[in-house]
Amino acid sequence: QAQAGWLQHDFGHLSVFSKSRWNHWVHKFVIGHLKGAPASWWNHLHFQHHAKPNCFRKDPDVNMHPLFFALGKTLSVELGVQKKKFMPYNHQHKYFFIIGPPALVPLYFQWYIFYFAVQRKQWVDLAWMLSFYIRFFLTYLPFLGVKGTLGLHLLVRFIESNWFVWITQMNHIPMHIDYDKNVDWFSTQLQATCNVHQSFFNDWFTGHLNFQIEHHLFPTMPRHNYWK
Repeated sequence: QAQAGWLQHDFGHLSVFSKSRWNHWVHKFVIGHLKGAPASWWNHLHFQHHAKPNCFRKDPDVNMHPLFFALGKTLSVELGVQKKKFMPYNHQHKYFFIIGPPALVPLYFQWYIFYFAVQRKQWVDLAWMLSFYIRFFLTYLPFLGVKGTLGLHLLVRFIESNWFVWITQMNHIPMHIDYDKNVDWFSTQLQATCNVHQSFFNDWFTGHLNFQIEHHLFPTMPRHNYWK
């Protein structure tokens, strides 16, 4: 599931086929049938992220500030001055491991993707999603029963969630997070991204998103060319 996530990311950025419509078609199949999520939902969130990475209220990836976490030096000081305290932020480095990586996919994404598809009447995406769940349950019900199949699905999402959050946050959250200052596009991308050591394992484990700087500067570039 994690590797399918990196694969749909490639198709979503139109970086596989030379023709855009081919990327769009396969994107719907990979994220819909192989992962059970709507392509329109991913596009809606991810394109905002690339337009304004780490810009508070414009990048949906930093929406957990200030409800769960105090992100960035500027925004954290602002919370302190206003004496706003939704959580014990001085312990956020501890509770991050409990409510961050384990919970995002199985607890939040799992219901929100259906809400998104129905609310926006994305019926084609919804059909692709249902095809995933039909296939999954037809495959495992005869072996595991209803409870076992649901448990397997939850276990897969739990493991995937830890994998996904670590990769997507490690190369953004350490960087500058603030309100949108209308800085030029190039500088906006650079101040919000950082790279992680290149190795055969890291390239595979991260879907080449250890080259986050290159990815944000050249989002349609095939990922295996980032190192060049």
